[in-house]
Amino acid sequence: MNIFGPGMWLNQTKKISIALLLFIFLLAFFSSLEDSATSDENPHIVAGYSYLRKKDMRLNPEHPPLAKDLAVIPLLFLKLNFPENSFAWQQPDGPYWWHQFNLGGEFLYRSGNDPDKILFFARFPMILLLVICGFFVFKYAREFFGEKVAILALFFFTFSPTFLAHGRLVTTDVAASFGVVFATFFFLKALKDPSLKNIILAGISLGIAQCLKFSLILIIPFFVFITLFWILIFKEIKKSLKVLLISLILWVFVVWVVYGLQIYHYPPERQLRDTKINLESFSGGPSSIKESCLFPKSFEKLKRCPAEIVILASNKPLIRPLAHYGLGLLMASQRAAGGHTTYFLGEISAAGWKNYFPFVYLIKEPLAFHILTIISLSFFLLKIKEPFWKRPIERMKNFIRENFVAFSMILWLLIYWLTSIKANLNIGVRHLLPVFPFTMILVAKGTIYWLENTKFKKLSLAIFAILIFWQTISVLKIFPHFLSYANEIVGGPENLYLYTVNSNLDWGQDLKRLKKWVEKNNIEKIYLDYFGGGNPEYYLKEKFLPWWGTRDPKEFPKGNYLAVSLTALQGGRGLPAKNFDQPHGYYLWLNRYQPMAKIGYSIFVYYIN
Repeated sequence: MNIFGPGMWLNQTKKISIALLLFIFLLAFFSSLEDSATSDENPHIVAGYSYLRKKDMRLNPEHPPLAKDLAVIPLLFLKLNFPENSFAWQQPDGPYWWHQFNLGGEFLYRSGNDPDKILFFARFPMILLLVICGFFVFKYAREFFGEKVAILALFFFTFSPTFLAHGRLVTTDVAASFGVVFATFFFLKALKDPSLKNIILAGISLGIAQCLKFSLILIIPFFVFITLFWILIFKEIKKSLKVLLISLILWVFVVWVVYGLQIYHYPPERQLRDTKINLESFSGGPSSIKESCLFPKSFEKLKRCPAEIVILASNKPLIRPLAHYGLGLLMASQRAAGGHTTYFLGEISAAGWKNYFPFVYLIKEPLAFHILTIISLSFFLLKIKEPFWKRPIERMKNFIRENFVAFSMILWLLIYWLTSIKANLNIGVRHLLPVFPFTMILVAKGTIYWLENTKFKKLSLAIFAILIFWQTISVLKIFPHFLSYANEIVGGPENLYLYTVNSNLDWGQDLKRLKKWVEKNNIEKIYLDYFGGGNPEYYLKEKFLPWWGTRDPKEFPKGNYLAVSLTALQGGRGLPAKNFDQPHGYYLWLNRYQPMAKIGYSIFVYYIN
């Protein structure tokens, strides 16, 4: 039977797609049950809860609210204690970043709540969003490229360890992937058929995307570019500009409504104070509208202008929802430029590396998928008979006209990849998730094109089957440790810590597994340097003794156990990169010891004698 025959696919597409979506739900759900809180989950959960319960967005403004709102909806039906009198909530000295982490810890672990119950119910909507994202990947691919491409793209999505890892957590990364596919799908439909319904859906979906992740602000120039290309190729000026303009207006309206509902009880005078503090260091520090916007004396002063506009608008009744959105957007851009101290390829840096994202993408997705990427791209290039330098403009126009959707996806990949490589925030492949859906669809399209047009069909089908089977097994065998997945290029997850850590490997997910190991081995006391969102005192109780990397190793009492999260361990082993002047090398003394146990893939346990 020809598995690529039309009858087979048309009859089975629905069943296969439902099976894959159900499978990814089950993988994500059951793999999340033993994971303790990861680093970003506590602040996201407590922030979302405060948005819906208190209608107050003082917490975590550097991330939009919708993903957090979705996560905490089930929590509204639980009897939870919110630490309203906590210093971290009152913030009399200002909204400093550590308040949200402190309050998240209080909410989950020190307010009489059950943290595991909170995590269970908050993660469940995230898993549903993962499934919805997979559905839209399938829907997008089927609408524009057909049944075969849709099924294969959904397979790539289902067996992506990065989606499986982060789709179970209360974070904004998978939400960002969904936002890209969701908004682009309706915008392209509106360009093709600019009916009122399609235009409204395009604008609303764009607004929803902007309330999911601030990096998706890149969708705005992306939509501008594809509108201009549409006009250039198809000469539909008025209709196309109408789609773009109304979409942008609806984007602003959706943001205004979403933020307005959630800052309803956020006092305007407090919003003004918090905005000033949060933007205090933005582009040279405090200035004025006159000095930075109207009569700037330098480019540095002009760069401060957006911050002064946001501050000015932050206590104005009608526009303060947009001001709070603007605050988050500026904070996110400032953080991306500022970087984050992390370990990569033996070095420690806060400024990032240009090769960071290409490398982690290469090792964090299945090698079989990369091979299919190379095969499909190579086959496509080999089919080009005329040299690229002959009639390049005419040929480019023809390509765009005939493959406008594929061209649009390629354009998005270029925009997002270039922006990511330029940014200094290098803390995980998860920040690349907005490029994953279109990459998977394009690889699926290229693979189907290869299989349908090759002269060596039996050999090609055999290679394809082997690669699909390989990807399936390589992902399933690491269950439930999807966060720590690494492919064969670096020797699998066991060796990943030698190359990268943080959310690529160790985000604090194995604390409950450490507790089980301590209990199983009757350990009376254990020193722990933990990186993550869990609370060692809550899980280990009197067995827990705190340790931190910069402490003098001579202070460690011989004959005791020391557990170290690999993010902390490698952060104390890496060599300082150029211009890095923070503490380093403080865990080199542990090179004399071999770990006696490895908890999951993220915690090493030593016995120091």
